[in-house]
Amino acid sequence: MFSKLKELHSQSLVSIDQTGSLKELEELKIHLFGKKGVLTEVLKNLGELSPEERPLYGKAANETKQLLLSHIDTKKCLLEEQVLEHELQNESLDITLPSQRVSLGKKHPLNRLIEEIMCIFYRLGFSRKEGPDIETDYYNFEALNINADHPSRDMHDTFYFQPGLLLRTHTSPVQIRVMEREHPPLKIVVPGKVYRCDADVSHSPVFHQVEGLYVDRKVTFSELKGTLDFFLKELFGPAQKTRYRPSYFPFTEPSAEVDVECIQCQGKGCSVCKHTGWLEILGSGMVNRKVFRGVGYDPDTVTGFAFGLGVERIAMLKYRIPDIRLFYENDIRFLRQF
Repeated sequence: MFSKLKELHSQSLVSIDQTGSLKELEELKIHLFGKKGVLTEVLKNLGELSPEERPLYGKAANETKQLLLSHIDTKKCLLEEQVLEHELQNESLDITLPSQRVSLGKKHPLNRLIEEIMCIFYRLGFSRKEGPDIETDYYNFEALNINADHPSRDMHDTFYFQPGLLLRTHTSPVQIRVMEREHPPLKIVVPGKVYRCDADVSHSPVFHQVEGLYVDRKVTFSELKGTLDFFLKELFGPAQKTRYRPSYFPFTEPSAEVDVECIQCQGKGCSVCKHTGWLEILGSGMVNRKVFRGVGYDPDTVTGFAFGLGVERIAMLKYRIPDIRLFYENDIRFLRQF
């Protein structure tokens, strides 16, 4: 049987060398290694050998199989090169024909706007920080001085996984995480996704915020106003007017909402601004002393301001987009405009 295996090896090598096409080579491979192939049938005869001969014969048969497979792969590469060479010699290519037009992708308008916002704050000395989308009740609410009976904690406003674990409703928890591990001065800006149970033409259950925080000795409300005025004029143009209205946020005191003159009507009054001439753009204020105590800062030594803005809202104003859902439908006709 060993002599038959050796003879099969020699004959198969000759047959492989004599194949003239890839089709013939594939048929030969099946003839040798298929379910009823020659080498397969040889291996079936192991039972006729003595227990001492079986391992030796099996090893020789497997070595023969591997050698033949390697020779087939080499022959296949050679035949493929011959086919390619034949095609190159017999086919012509007209390089004067116009090429196929490839449609290039564009940056999503939200990504464009986030990059623009970040670049403005980088110029003011802010650094970028990020945090987890899945937050604990402590970081999302308690550490930010949001009481247990606050409406934002209800199920109709917040996505809960289980008690104490939720999808963050704002990027403010990152401020707490940063203040817990770093000492002032701090000057950070935090972009990211946030989640709330709300969906209509002006609200989405998933949207983006950019949060800012500046903490140091003797930080004043005037610095907050100067920072935000510079930011809004860089974003909307040097002629953009702003105003500050007193407001309430649990984590800042005093607090203010910032309006810009209506971009659509330039302050004359229209349906976009509800005929007031102004558009609410972001919330801001001086960091609450309770928040500082919670992270181990001395509120008698340091002060700071914080602000937060919705990226989609600014994008809708800046690009005059009537429906927030357009940002998430991935309609190529909409995206091509940017």
